[in-house]
Amino acid sequence: MRVAVVTGVGRRAGIGFAIARRLLDDGYRVLAHSWPESEVAGELEAHFVTADLADPDAPAHVISAAVEAFGRVDVLVANHARDSAQTLDEVTAEELDLTFAVNARATVLLVKAFTAASAGGAGRVILFTSGQHLAPMTRELPYAISKGAIHQMTQTLADAVADRGITVNAVNPGPNDTGWPSDELREQPTPAFPAGRWGQPSDIAPVVAWLASPESGWVTGQVINAEGGFRR
Repeated sequence: MRVAVVTGVGRRAGIGFAIARRLLDDGYRVLAHSWPESEVAGELEAHFVTADLADPDAPAHVISAAVEAFGRVDVLVANHARDSAQTLDEVTAEELDLTFAVNARATVLLVKAFTAASAGGAGRVILFTSGQHLAPMTRELPYAISKGAIHQMTQTLADAVADRGITVNAVNPGPNDTGWPSDELREQPTPAFPAGRWGQPSDIAPVVAWLASPESGWVTGQVINAEGGFRR
């Protein structure tokens, strides 16, 4: 039995929900995190925990909840994210601090707590970055900066835990239809996708499932752009 922690499992249309469902289908026990309370708690056979990852004690609480529920933890999928639509003219110190705390600081603290609790051997950590390393995101400055930090921390975290048999990789899912775009916006970038459609959470879940599996053991410190060939 392998146990996975998946953060950001709040909405049915979200990537976190698709990942949790795929891992459950693959035979994992899953601890699903959300903030605030998840709208899908009754739809998955997972153990749910609610925690505000802006709280520096929350990451350790999430990992401890998995150990208490299942006795071990083997996989961490840090899928949670705080969106922040502020330009350079609009950005505030408060928003920078909060977005960085949730997206970047909490990710590091989750990895720290996971590493301390991991059963060892074939441990897997999957982080989530965005497309900020491929094109500017000037309308989402706090978000882009915090996601850039996750991109840059991936290789360093991978090296920090390599001797414990844990791998660390990150996924950039590209433009993904998680229910946020309007119908007009949804139509605009479609020609940029070779498949003629936006990415879907169901496109990302299999990538995460492979990274979580023993078969991915020779891959670590990588950022995988799972964008379907999106043309910027």
